[in-house]
Amino acid sequence: MTEELHAAARRVLEACRANHLKLALAESCTGGLVAAAVTEIAGSSDVFDRAFVTYSNAAKQAMLGVPASVLETRGAVSKETVEAMAAGALERSGADLSAAVTGVAGPGGGTAEKPVGLVHFAAARRGGRPVHRERRYGDLGRAEIRRRSVLEALTMLEELASP
Repeated sequence: MTEELHAAARRVLEACRANHLKLALAESCTGGLVAAAVTEIAGSSDVFDRAFVTYSNAAKQAMLGVPASVLETRGAVSKETVEAMAAGALERSGADLSAAVTGVAGPGGGTAEKPVGLVHFAAARRGGRPVHRERRYGDLGRAEIRRRSVLEALTMLEELASP
């Protein structure tokens, strides 16, 4: 893990501790890398509740309650799906704060409408509205798209955890 990701994960944990928040994650294209960054920090268990790695649409539906109709009409890589993932992580955990990531990390799988490098993010706090971001990183390579996605998710969590 890079020092940049390590520092970002540490800031998230500190913000959650300061505000007495538990954390859950819902990941698709990052495949658990956000959770890995958080749990790389010793003592993260006082903040981190769980992570859902939902790579397939079936997993998004079964584990997070993403409606089939959303996946059919909007697709797995969409604002609607990522917001449902973040909400599902809160509903199906003991957490107060969640983040979700879904995108096209490549090298294949992109289309004209949803190119390689398109990633949707959502962060949600219990009782609040989700915050959505869309990033179009371009075809930077799978590892770099995923690294940037982890950093973005951590940044959103830190922002939402702070008062």
